[in-house]
Amino acid sequence: MHTLPIGIFDSGLGGLTVASEIMRALPDEGIVYLGDTARCPYGPRTPEQVRAFVLEIGAWLTQQRVKMIVIACNTASAAGLALAQRAFDVPVIGVVEPGARAAVKATVNRRVGVIGTVGTIQSGAYSNAVRALDAGVTVYSAAAPRFVDLVEQGLRMGGGTLEDWLASMTGVFIRPSFYEMARDYLDPLKRNGIDTLVLGCTHFPLLAPAIQQVIGARVRLISSAEETAREVAETLAARGQLAGDGAARSELFATTGDAVEFRSLGARVLQRPIARAEHVSLGDLEVLLDDRLQALLAEHEAEGAQCG
Repeated sequence: MHTLPIGIFDSGLGGLTVASEIMRALPDEGIVYLGDTARCPYGPRTPEQVRAFVLEIGAWLTQQRVKMIVIACNTASAAGLALAQRAFDVPVIGVVEPGARAAVKATVNRRVGVIGTVGTIQSGAYSNAVRALDAGVTVYSAAAPRFVDLVEQGLRMGGGTLEDWLASMTGVFIRPSFYEMARDYLDPLKRNGIDTLVLGCTHFPLLAPAIQQVIGARVRLISSAEETAREVAETLAARGQLAGDGAARSELFATTGDAVEFRSLGARVLQRPIARAEHVSLGDLEVLLDDRLQALLAEHEAEGAQCG
């Protein structure tokens, strides 16, 4: 079991920020990453749709014989983590709880802001996770869906290194149109006196320099990527499943979209080459939602309707 890879997935490229931290923290571990770029973004989709995607991709990852699944997407973590943990026999970790834990540790005045997709913010996942850790911390949330579009479009703007792109985006971001957009999202959080801001979407760390300019230098930005990597390491260590030193490290990158584009853009996010990216069709994923998983999904939706 310890030689099996870690499975990671996201709605697209943003989850590679999480994969990068896991690979940095656990250099001997193998990785299987699936970016569901054909259905990106998840934020505007219904929770029911996202949960079905989580089960399909989780089933695909288990076919790859992974020892753990990391949902490297805040929207998918908020909507489908609990269901995935019931559905699969390997540990399943999301990014919301690690991010909330890091924020609780970091805040001094106990006022925490969260920005994310519409789906993540409407779920209340971060507020619930923070309150479970420290009921005295107040959470102020704001959906920032156009930040996702900004990253996805920016990565497709052309060649050059990620550093070049980030430098150019920092300049673009403070132009009037982008600054106005950012102020709409961030000014209400500033007025509430937050001292910590959770980047509640795995795309957002790529905009961190620009977000920091607008929110102010005194506000600490929290990305869940490092904390998630720490939780992955601790979980595998507790289960005795860490790969040994010098283990034969494998990598598989796959996407539901264009594999050539994913390989090119993904390398910019990882800041290192991706040797090969495979294409996985949506049809191949959809057939994995078998009778057992469909029954679990239906049961989960029925339970949610009763609670509502």
